[in-house]
Order: sequence, then C-alpha cells, then structure tokens
Amino acid sequence: MRFFRSIIMLALLVVGLASCLTIPAYNTKPAEPFTVVLIPDTQYYSEKHPLAYLQQTTWIKDYKDAINIKFAIHLGDIVQTAKNENEWVVADTAHKVLDGVVPYSVVPGNHDLHYHDDVLTRGTPLYHKYFPPSRFENEPWYGGHMGEDNACNYTFFEEGGLKFMVLSFAFAPSDEMIAWASDIVRQHPEHRVIVATHYYMRTNGRGNDGHTYGLNGADGEMLWNKFVRSHENIFMVVSGHVLGAHHQVSMNDAGKPVIEILSDYQGEANGGDGWLQMLRFMPDENRIDVVAYTPKLDKYNDKPQHTYSLKYAMKGE
Repeated sequence: MRFFRSIIMLALLVVGLASCLTIPAYNTKPAEPFTVVLIPDTQYYSEKHPLAYLQQTTWIKDYKDAINIKFAIHLGDIVQTAKNENEWVVADTAHKVLDGVVPYSVVPGNHDLHYHDDVLTRGTPLYHKYFPPSRFENEPWYGGHMGEDNACNYTFFEEGGLKFMVLSFAFAPSDEMIAWASDIVRQHPEHRVIVATHYYMRTNGRGNDGHTYGLNGADGEMLWNKFVRSHENIFMVVSGHVLGAHHQVSMNDAGKPVIEILSDYQGEANGGDGWLQMLRFMPDENRIDVVAYTPKLDKYNDKPQHTYSLKYAMKGE
C-alpha cells in the first residue's frame, strides 16, 4: 500500500505548505506523535455508497497502531435522510468497526434531524436509537452528554501527559446547549479543547449568514462570539456541512490563537470518495500536520487547502 511509502515525503511536504501559525506553549511534557482523524459528512455513503463508509472506519482501525490514532471525530450529516432507517444501519455498521478499538465522537448535522410538517426540528429519534449515550457510557474516554440523548456530548483522550477534550455540538446549537458546554469547559481547565460541530466554517471564514434552516441556534460567527472566544483552553474548532476545505486562525479573548478547520468532501465523486483529514500532532516539533487522504483510492490531496502544517505548542518553553 502506498500509505507508508508516502508518509515520509508527505511529512516533508506539509512543513512547507500554507499557514505556519505560532501558538504559545503550554507547560506540558513531550508526547509521541499521534493522530486525530476527521470523518467529514458521510450522508451519501449511508445513502448510496456504504462500502466507502466501511473503508474509512476499517482503515482507521487497521492503522490505529501504525500512526498512533488516538481519536476520530465525525463532523455530522451521518445520513442523508433522517427518517430512513436503512441509512442509519449503514452508519451503525461502519462505526461498529471502531467500537472498543478507537475512541470516536459523533454529532448530528442538519440531515440527521427530523422534519415535521416541512419544518426542521431538533428531533433525532434514529440518531438516538443508533448512537445513544448507552453506546458510549461504559467507555473510559466518554465524558457525558446533555439531557437524555447524545446530540451534545464530550469525550477525552490523552497522549504523553497531554490532556484533550472533544466537545461536540448538535447542528446550530441553542443558547441552552452553549450554556451547558461552557460549564463543561470551565470544569476542565487542564484540558485542551477541540470543538466539533456540523456548521461553523465556510470556505472564506466563519459562517455568518444565519443559515440554520429555521432553527433558533447559532451559526459559526455566533458560536465564536457566544462561546469559543471566551474559553482560553479551546484551541481548535472543526466542522463540515459546506463543501470544500479551509482553515484559518483567530485570536480569542485571552490573546491565544484558535485553529478553525472546514473539511467536507461530499461533492467529490461517489459521495466523497472516502476522503478523510488526518491531524498529525508532532509534539517534539510543536506542529500539527493536516493531511487529506482517502483509503478508498489510496490517494492524497496535496493542494494547500487540504494538506498543510500548523505550529501548535505542546512542549513546555
């Protein structure tokens, strides 16, 4: 497989690509390189291309040890049609490959929510059936959830003394969801927080169009102002929903940078052709290499919006 033959060349490539963003160091001990995998919108895989979904999660399982995969983050729109249970069965089958093997989070996108009389609601009965808290609550890395379902949840992973939290928001989070999340983040000041939500970024910056399909909730700019910017230990926000790839950095109220990443390949052939984005954390170099790769095609995308390198401090000064 080309993956190992390419990884050394790719590591050299990403160092010189795109944004090199300096982020102040935290006083923590070094860790071995490790990987977090982003799983962008899988809606068309669940609808039409189930093998691609299964190839993604099988690759994550198979390469868990080889590239030290600590966590996988689904970015929402698990299915295309929320009321079509066959699509949820496809998603369930794909994620069962990871159960008990690789920690992962899921979050509902707009396609995972139910409509009632042509009005989008926050109802997620089939999401709750296939990805309920009970699926995760016996895992040591699962932190908890808001209310009775798993639409908003938080999870943990660690590597070499570095503590991380992944906090996942349902699509267009409400003020109540934001207040809940703020409490969770404040309770874990020692954790570096990655926020995952379906809609946050567009290809030219944070979404500020109020595009929430009638739900009374936050778009990207609103979520930044109501939540992200006020918590100094949030260092990254990842999202899908909008076709394309983009990244930027913004300064929070504490003067610390926040990396913001859009990853969505649903417009590619075959509903996305199995594209993932790997976040390769390189603690000794204080760097994150972002790498676009598809196990379906065994192929990389080395264009600078898809594969790039970011400075991120993990070693103490």
